[in-house]
Amino acid sequence: MTDTEAPARSRNRRGQGGLLREEIVKAAVELLDEAGDERALTLRAIARRAGIAAPSIYPHFPDQPAIMLAVVRSAFAELDAVLRAAVESAAGDPRRRLRAICAAYLDFARTHPQRYRTMFGGLWVPTLGESSVTEEDLATLGADSLGLISGALADCAAAGVSTGTDPAADAIALWLGLHGLAHQRAVTAAFPWPADIEDRLVGALAHLRED
Repeated sequence: MTDTEAPARSRNRRGQGGLLREEIVKAAVELLDEAGDERALTLRAIARRAGIAAPSIYPHFPDQPAIMLAVVRSAFAELDAVLRAAVESAAGDPRRRLRAICAAYLDFARTHPQRYRTMFGGLWVPTLGESSVTEEDLATLGADSLGLISGALADCAAAGVSTGTDPAADAIALWLGLHGLAHQRAVTAAFPWPADIEDRLVGALAHLRED
């Protein structure tokens, strides 16, 4: 089989264009997880993995960056679902809920390293003006996840377990702290992390009162 040939694939029925779009994104995610580098996600490689001819991509995505944007949006949707599950698991205790969200965030970064780095520009930094991706597309990425963190911080302040007065700003500071920890854990082969580093980080940046 040559690079231009795609494996045999049954055609979607009329009206199932959305299904093909999902299959294209799924193929791109699989390639990213395997290669760990967005440069491996060429239109030809994605089409081959999805079992279609490369031109079949264009009715759904105008270019490769548009596929990458869909991959990143899909990853953020996964992260949002993970964080919401953490919220539900710790309902009733705002401080426990916040710590559960932070632990879930760090666990997502650890278990999906390629997707995580791509989500935050470590692998994918589109050039605006040279593709179909716009500044607005990038500005809205991660808004729901940040909102969940901000909401948890606001609940802690309302319950009197945090001295924070600006949940929106504190959420950004806490995210930066979590992101830094996730990144350093991923790139540092050996470091004597304190056993309670997560609690220290969250407690300080969330202005949590002592238990």
